[in-house]
Amino acid sequence: MGRVVGDRADKGGDGVTTSRSRSKAGAGLKVERVWTTEGVHPYDEVTWERRDVVMTNWRDGSINFEQRGVEYPESWSVNAANIVTTKYFRGAVGTPEREWSLKQLIDRVVTTYRTAGEEYGYFASPADAEIFAHELTWMLLHQVFSFNSPVWFNVGTPSPQQVSACFILAVDDSMDSILDWYKEEGLIFKGGSGSGVNLSRIRSSKELLSSGGTASGPVSFMRGADASAGTIKSGGATRRAAKMVILDVDHPDIEEFVVTKAREEDKIRALRDAGFDMDLGGADIVSVQYQNANNSVRVSDEFMTAVEKDGGFDLRGRLDGAVIETINAKKLFRTISQAAWECADPGLQYDDTINDWHTCPETGRITASNPCSEYLHLDNSSCNLASLNLMKFLRADGGFEVEKFVKSVEFVITAMDISICFADFPTEKIGETTRAYRQLGIGYANLGALLMASGLPYDSEQGRSVAAAITSLMTGTAYRRSAELAGIVGAYDGYARNAEPHKRVMRKHAAANDEIKPAGTVATAIQREATRQWTQGNKIGDKFGWRNSQASVLAPTGTIGLMMDCDTTGVEPDLALVKFKKLVGGGSMQIVNQTVPRALRSLGYPEEQVEAIVEHIADHGHVVDAPGLKPEHYAVFDCAMGERSIAPMGHVRMMAAVQPFISGAISKTVNMPEQATVEDVEKIYFEGWKLGLKALAIYRDNCKVGQPLSVAKPNKAVAETPTAEVQKVVEKVVEYRPVRKRLPKKRPSETISFSVGGAEGYLTASSYPDDGLGEVFLKMSKQGSTLAGVMDAFSVAISIGLQYGVPLETYVSKFTNMRFEPAGMTDDPDVRMAASVMDYIFRRLALDFLPYERRAELGIFTAKERAAQLQAEAEAEASGADLTAMAASAPVEVKVVEEPKTGPVAQPALETADVAAVKPAPSVGSSTELLEAVLGQVADAPLCFTCGTKMRPAGSCYVCEGCGSTSGCS
Repeated sequence: MGRVVGDRADKGGDGVTTSRSRSKAGAGLKVERVWTTEGVHPYDEVTWERRDVVMTNWRDGSINFEQRGVEYPESWSVNAANIVTTKYFRGAVGTPEREWSLKQLIDRVVTTYRTAGEEYGYFASPADAEIFAHELTWMLLHQVFSFNSPVWFNVGTPSPQQVSACFILAVDDSMDSILDWYKEEGLIFKGGSGSGVNLSRIRSSKELLSSGGTASGPVSFMRGADASAGTIKSGGATRRAAKMVILDVDHPDIEEFVVTKAREEDKIRALRDAGFDMDLGGADIVSVQYQNANNSVRVSDEFMTAVEKDGGFDLRGRLDGAVIETINAKKLFRTISQAAWECADPGLQYDDTINDWHTCPETGRITASNPCSEYLHLDNSSCNLASLNLMKFLRADGGFEVEKFVKSVEFVITAMDISICFADFPTEKIGETTRAYRQLGIGYANLGALLMASGLPYDSEQGRSVAAAITSLMTGTAYRRSAELAGIVGAYDGYARNAEPHKRVMRKHAAANDEIKPAGTVATAIQREATRQWTQGNKIGDKFGWRNSQASVLAPTGTIGLMMDCDTTGVEPDLALVKFKKLVGGGSMQIVNQTVPRALRSLGYPEEQVEAIVEHIADHGHVVDAPGLKPEHYAVFDCAMGERSIAPMGHVRMMAAVQPFISGAISKTVNMPEQATVEDVEKIYFEGWKLGLKALAIYRDNCKVGQPLSVAKPNKAVAETPTAEVQKVVEKVVEYRPVRKRLPKKRPSETISFSVGGAEGYLTASSYPDDGLGEVFLKMSKQGSTLAGVMDAFSVAISIGLQYGVPLETYVSKFTNMRFEPAGMTDDPDVRMAASVMDYIFRRLALDFLPYERRAELGIFTAKERAAQLQAEAEAEASGADLTAMAASAPVEVKVVEEPKTGPVAQPALETADVAAVKPAPSVGSSTELLEAVLGQVADAPLCFTCGTKMRPAGSCYVCEGCGSTSGCS
């Protein structure tokens, strides 16, 4: 698998034979302690505890993972421990080989890095290697940073030592190359990673084959690759297949490529309306094509200028570059924006900007990216990632730990470069290129939390200046350490060929750093140190070169962000001010993000006001009208979703602020409201080019059919859009027809005989196998009578409504308390009196099929529950405390103790003093679902394929808070 061994000579990706020598005699890194204490092992500085990790499906309570007695520091959250245990611990559960402690996991990885560092001459002495290992251990233990997932999966195990999460492939205009693409992509998916490819070398459907026939074009070959990705995804990989497909804007098939996914969305709507299951993960969605890839168009400055001037643009053949067709650039740009408005694809990649920042143009152009668009480099290459937790560097006084941040970047970059020495790769071509160019991707998470905790709005000049300064400091330090490593173990093999362009890009980064206008003392201090790092690093690089052709990217940090207990991922703002937190021993609770009170204190609010504002947020999910909060501070608490959400251009401006200081690009999707127009999409894509971004993707809320729709008719702002084609698409998007979910032939049911005011009858209720009422039959009077016929018709109407998704509680609220004869006493101990037969029937159904919280809102209780309430009220009255209102609004768990002589005695399981603290918790399993419950709005997010909870955004991907699964690479 392409392992580097000893001092052998290797051919680099540019074909030059080079010698991979160990460090020069007497050279090597001298390592100083930063986080650790001499004579004390990092493990001895923390308090450890044993926990049981039991992962259940929150919908049905079934256990899908169980490992008891795992060991973690007390400071680690339940969620972080659960995800690390289930995702990263190696060995079969229940065997002696199974890892059971975080110590084992960290040691497995760090020991491998230290051993390889010593073997390949990175350290001046064994003592330096030991300090390096202790520092890495401390940082991982305290969640200061994390490597990307493949490191935790593979390093130190018998498996191939794959350390990279991001891959770029290449496809030429030949059937052999296309079939190799299918195979190589499949191998990458099998390992749980993602890849991207540019198909622009494949001749178009408007060109001829050598045999004289017409070529099928790249879009046709996308079908086969899409089917392969869908099959491998469902074959048990550690995560869903993630892939990116790119086509150059001057390719003759560009218009067909642009509309592929939008056309499939039309198909999804038609099939859904015909009754097929077209939700994400639905049984029939597999019949739709092109759903396993993100699509992007590579646009050039020439094209964007033609759009600006409303001019013509040439589409060129792939064989000889001849002009096949001249089109109107603005019309094609509108088609791209229209398709993105409809289904979020395609995104844009700005080709000239990407290649203007390319350190190795003499080797080849950058043509493609990984699935999330943050890794942009040579074809047939890979990148391993690691991300720093920025909140670990925020001081209590609001300052930033500049010196510790610099030292931490040094440790992480050194470790990442060492990993390339022993790493394995899925193909030899990728291995050769990666070893020759040593692409790294250091990044960070928790930027949004850092800005909020500092009292800075995400969409503000102050916020952007801090973000830009931190990013510049990170990349400047990374390249400075890379230059130092080049002086010890040599520059990357392709450096000699690319020395001048590499130096030019370093000067561009340094010049961009000089353009930062720091706002405030914190940003000023960070930018001052960044300037020093760029100056020093470029001076060292001029002498020794650089060890790495690329140093930094901003990745989604999905799973590893949860591992580090980060509130925000990558460069993202906070999702919302309330979140879903799992508790030790099971259960969960709603909490206000801990960055909120810290931000309020940073803004100078006294503690009593902080408590009042936090309580307001807990009740409402936002800060509007919070007691004592100044309106000018509202913007500090703006989030990606909610009552006050950040405007789309706010996201674009943040990306533009940090892009000049990133070697690669930024994984981020710009969320747009549902009422956004096609013109709004055009503006975002155009401004992205003007502001110097390398890649940009948008997502308009509810644009995908596979997501639940939150409204039933078009927003007025959209409906008034003058473009007829836009109005037509709006109608298609918002049209919604419910789908009937029929019960199986064999279903569980129960029949109850009842008597209301002397009138007798039978109620038969049938439910779905996975629970939930789906059918009701009522039998009263003799067959053939008028009343029997009316009741039969009523039963059918209710049953069909239930199967089309009408909630049972809706029927209960409408039919209970309906008064007509017969009425009066019943023979049901839980419903002693009924105002009518309908009143009784729906009270009985509520008791049998609705949870306590829903029934409590409707005032429907069992006899035992009413007895428990009376007992609680009596005890409260005896103690002088009036808890009647509290008990009525809180669910009281009831224990029934069997007494042979006196019958069941109901006893509250909760102490009466605790009753007031219990609130009906919404039925949720993630922060996204909690946000939906708080705001009363549907959030666009896919369900996790592993555990079924709703995922939350992480860059241009999604991550599941329940199990750590992602929809992309992290």
